[in-house]
Parts: sequence; C-alpha cells; structure tokens
Amino acid sequence: MNTSFSIAVIEDDDDIADIIVCSLAEAGFHVQRFANAAAFHETLTKYRPDLCLVDLGLPDENGLDLVRLLSNTHHIPNIIISGKRALTDKLIGLELGADDYIAKPFESAELIARVRTVLRRVGNDDRQTTPPQQSLARFQQWTIDFNSFRLIDEHDEEVNLNRSEVEILRVFLHRPLQLLSRSQILEYLQLDVDSNFDRSIDVRISRLRNKLREDKQNPKIIKTVYGEGYLFAATVSWITR
Repeated sequence: MNTSFSIAVIEDDDDIADIIVCSLAEAGFHVQRFANAAAFHETLTKYRPDLCLVDLGLPDENGLDLVRLLSNTHHIPNIIISGKRALTDKLIGLELGADDYIAKPFESAELIARVRTVLRRVGNDDRQTTPPQQSLARFQQWTIDFNSFRLIDEHDEEVNLNRSEVEILRVFLHRPLQLLSRSQILEYLQLDVDSNFDRSIDVRISRLRNKLREDKQNPKIIKTVYGEGYLFAATVSWITR
C-alpha cells in the first residue's frame, strides 16, 4: 500500500501524541499533530489530510463535534481515538460518521493496521466500486450523486450524507432486493468483522433511514428481516452520463 498519505492527529496528551506520531511516521505516513481543535481548524483552510485521528477529550471542543464536521461537511475520513470504552461512545461516534474507533491503550501495530484498513477502504471509492458512467442512481423519489455525496428528492431538495451513509447506501443500491446479513454488509464495507459489531451497522442504517425520511415503524425502502438482516426493497435505475 502506498503510504504517502497525510494524517492529522488531533490529540492534546503529549505522551500519547508522541506515540501516535512516531508510529505513523515509522510506517511511512506524513503526520501533522494538533494539540487542540482550534489549531486544526485554523490549518484546515489550506491543509486537507487524507485521514484524521481524533481524540474525544479535546480541551477546547467536544471531539464528537469535530467528527461530525469532518464526516458531514468536509468528507474527510476519520478514526476516533479515546480512553472511553463504553459501547454508547463508540456507537455515537460511528453514527456521526467516524470510520473506526480505537480505545486507549492500544498497540502501535493495531493503530497502523486500522489506519491502513480505513485508507484502503476509502480509497476503494466511487472510482472503483461505481464506474464514472454510473455515479448517479435513482430509487423511488430519490437521486444519489456518489461523486458529490448529494442525495436529492423529487423537489430538488438536497439531503447531506456523510461518508459512512454513502458507503452503506452504495452497498444496497448495487444489491437491490437481496437479503444482506450484518456480517455481509461489514464485509462489503471492508470492515473487520471481528472488531466491528453488528450494532454499529444497525446504528448507521437507522441514521440512513432518517435521511430517507422512512417511517420508523414501517420502513418501505430499507426493510428489516428480523433475525436475518436487511433488504433494499426499492427498484434502482442507474443514470449514464
């Protein structure tokens, strides 16, 4: 894998930051460390990293707010690094669009492996999984533009999707009317089935359903098949351009 990627580390703890920066640099990545969110925001106008590692306990901003901004506005892949091990913290982070979650303490080898996995997955984006002539798709009243992350309804109103929502929607659109288990979805998303649990898929799909304005009690597009998984029930048409 080409490791000439730029990685931003937003971590206020100097000791932990040193470990992360040294580990990534030794693995061949270009690394820039920020001790707080303000310093990162100031640089973001002229510096766009390929991946961000975000500590939740930043001194000047809730790390989850930064994750939301990176995922929903800037569409920059990000991994949460946090001392919080509670299931709810991980689920909230994934729901907001984080690509992975690493709990402290961690081994350097695990960190590098997770970073490479996310970079490999986000690098395998529309250019490979959706050919250029098939970057637009329609289903029911919706049109999705995978190149711009734009979901548009029949009134030309746009709904903003984050990267994780786009990735899951892409999985469904390429497999309409197919029953997909949670483990299959994880595999299609190129996530580690052992370290990413089924509940994270449920959370992401729930968020996607909200964006699609689904009835929570009786969803028509993404149906739950209890005990089995999910089925995308809409007809999909790809638009060649």
